[in-house]
Amino acid sequence: MHSIRTSPLSRQRGNGMADGEANPHSVQAVQYLDDLLNKTLHLHITDGRMFVGQLKCTDNERNIILAMTHEYRQPSQADVKLAAERHEKGGFAGNVKVDMRKRFLGLVVVPGQYIEKMEVEG
Repeated sequence: MHSIRTSPLSRQRGNGMADGEANPHSVQAVQYLDDLLNKTLHLHITDGRMFVGQLKCTDNERNIILAMTHEYRQPSQADVKLAAERHEKGGFAGNVKVDMRKRFLGLVVVPGQYIEKMEVEG
C-alpha cells in the first residue's frame, strides 16, 4: 500500500483538496506504476541502444532499474559491410538483413534523462 500526500505547492495553488487528501492523478500514476512492476519493458535510449528487462524500480528523476536485462545495439559499419559483401558473393538480390548485437547485463540502472521511448511487452 502506498501512502500519498499532496505537496505544499499543490495546496498553495488551490487544487480544491483538503490537507491529507490524495491527488486522484497521483493515485492513478502510482497504480499504473504498480501494475508495471515485474513486467518486461523495452527502453530505447538516446545513443540508439535498447534495454529489455523486468521493471523493478523507478524514482522521481525517471531513473529505471531493470533486472534480467539484455542490451541490444545497432551493428557496426564493419558488420554491415561484411554482411553486404557476403550477400553479393552469394548472388542474392534485395536488401541485406543484419541483426542487432545482443549481450546479457543482468541488473541495470538506466538514467531517466537518456530514455527516449518505453514500451511494455505483452
